[in-house]
Amino acid sequence: MIERDDLAAWLRLLETPAIGRETARRLLAAFGSPHAIFDAPPVALKELLTAEKASALRSPPPSLDALIEATWQWLAAGEQRHVVALGDPAYPRALLETADPPLLIHAIGRIALLNVPSVAVVGSRNPTPQGAENARAFATALSHAGLTVVSGLALGIDGSAHDGALAGPGSTIAVVGTGLDRVYPKRHLKLAHRIARDGLMVSEYALGTPPLAAHFPLRNRLIAGLARGTLVVEAALESGSLITARLALEAGREIFAIPGSIHAPQSRGCHALIKQGAKLVDSAVDILEELRFDMPEGAPLAASTPSKEDPVLAALGHDPVTLDALSARIGWPPAELSARLLELELSGDVARLPGQLFQRLVQA
Repeated sequence: MIERDDLAAWLRLLETPAIGRETARRLLAAFGSPHAIFDAPPVALKELLTAEKASALRSPPPSLDALIEATWQWLAAGEQRHVVALGDPAYPRALLETADPPLLIHAIGRIALLNVPSVAVVGSRNPTPQGAENARAFATALSHAGLTVVSGLALGIDGSAHDGALAGPGSTIAVVGTGLDRVYPKRHLKLAHRIARDGLMVSEYALGTPPLAAHFPLRNRLIAGLARGTLVVEAALESGSLITARLALEAGREIFAIPGSIHAPQSRGCHALIKQGAKLVDSAVDILEELRFDMPEGAPLAASTPSKEDPVLAALGHDPVTLDALSARIGWPPAELSARLLELELSGDVARLPGQLFQRLVQA
């Protein structure tokens, strides 16, 4: 566990106005530690900093003492709570290979997960039912293979990926854009508690940090950096998931994408990635082979097609379709077809989408 005076020095460095991550890293490279930075003579600081930044370093922020005390009390509240600084043996080695590693990480849960093989699974906050099921199925398969699944706790694909990964021994890491004393979005409060118990919650932000919009693109670099590869399940062309994929590519990591319907906006981002060289995948085996990671014998591989030979399911195909179009395709009266679709919806084989559309679901 980090010592209190070390924690205080790190927090002071990170919370000093005008000292960003890049400047802090430059100071650490020159002096070796936060303590040495604050002990350095003014003449030494002036060689690296402007007068304004050097002056800021000499004056601790007014709220610093309260933050130090709150963080220390937070750490003391549970054995599974950690603050990991750059240079700590527990610091994730994968992030050291990236251009912008965080200087301090707050974590709750299984800290060893920071240094095990992992795959990021990201995608739309508004996925299709099939997209959400694909994320869950792939994450479950990857977790059973021994890979930890990294995502961002957002609604949609992220939540499904975390949920699926918790079903296997690889478990999951949630990288969040708030302080770890907060959960965002609130709808994932129970999920966050499950991850804190059985996986790992991670943040580079100080306790009390609210969910500011600028934080979420920044946390994406940690999602991409922690993982050996990034799987994009569904994403529109302007999706933040494509930012994560780009960051993963810049870090020299593999990019995977699941193809979808040519008519679905949520598939266009994945198709764009595939055109640019991402590996098209339709099972977890594709990812494991690309990463040269062995699947344990008997582990589930990915989603599989429902075994029942139902004429309505066969006629549905895998693209969303209206009741009238499906009625014309299969030759059933709309009333009879509507009743059968309701049965299939209740059994989990069909999803009803906005706009009176229906889509077949492939179950794990």
